[in-house]
Amino acid sequence: MNTIRPAWAGTPLDDKGKFIYPENPTVLSFRDILKFMFQQNPKRAFKKQDNWRISVIKNSNWLNDGSDKIVWLGHASFFIQLSSFRILIDPMFGDLPVARRYSDLPVEANKLKNIDYILISHAHYDHCDKKSIRLLAKNNPDAQILCGLGLEKLMSKWVNNPIQSAGWYQQFNVIKDLNITFVPSRHWANRTPFDVNTTLWGGFVLQINGKTIYFGGDSGYGSHFREIGSVFPNIDVALIGAGAYAPTWFMGQHHQDPYRAVEAFHDTGAKTFVPFHYGTFDSADEPMGEPEEILIQLNIEGKIKNQLKILKLGEMFLI
Repeated sequence: MNTIRPAWAGTPLDDKGKFIYPENPTVLSFRDILKFMFQQNPKRAFKKQDNWRISVIKNSNWLNDGSDKIVWLGHASFFIQLSSFRILIDPMFGDLPVARRYSDLPVEANKLKNIDYILISHAHYDHCDKKSIRLLAKNNPDAQILCGLGLEKLMSKWVNNPIQSAGWYQQFNVIKDLNITFVPSRHWANRTPFDVNTTLWGGFVLQINGKTIYFGGDSGYGSHFREIGSVFPNIDVALIGAGAYAPTWFMGQHHQDPYRAVEAFHDTGAKTFVPFHYGTFDSADEPMGEPEEILIQLNIEGKIKNQLKILKLGEMFLI
């Protein structure tokens, strides 16, 4: 694998040999978790009355369309087609173990076939779903799975597909002319209380025929957005999370509110901003529709440079 960032010393580790975002390491204390779970949410009453649901277009015609495109499937799941290559990111088709799904899947999962690459950003259950990955592997036995270091051990227990893992700023060995690079995010990873940060988390940069797409994964705000924009100076579309951020004192270290998401977008220098990570699971204190509402208002006020593209689930966005 090629490491593409000049003078990069390699993916950082802490003094225990675990992966770390060194600028602002995620700190999770049992006390803070209890405080988050049981504190009074000032928006709780509003959330009970809020009936907003994300718009879903149930039309799978895009599966038979040969154009370069991005289709949001919900939460952090995307279908991307570039130069006939079909790519799925963080497939999550059902409920979480502790949270139900609020948005319908815009396409039947069994229709997702002829997939070339399945990209998994990190080990958390809302991004790395065993049932969804096994279904895709059954229907796409030749699809390659691309993930961060250490996660290949779990993937190999679930499926028999070819698997590659990479560190930050490493390029996966994929087909000629297509480049897929694993890049940093400010987050953390685990499946149980006993494997925290033993697998690497991150985002992906996809490049082919002069087109570049950046998927930020789960991330709090940090300098890595500007670094990625420097390493990849011509990003066409930046997919950046803008949900699951309240309360900020707890969630802000690993997710972004819409204001921070816009700042991250500007840091990357990308032409188009597509927000995600809201509308499917109710996993934080903010109302489910608040991220979209704030982003629309910021755009009206002229505070978002270049293009904001808010997608419906199942909407085809041509690149």
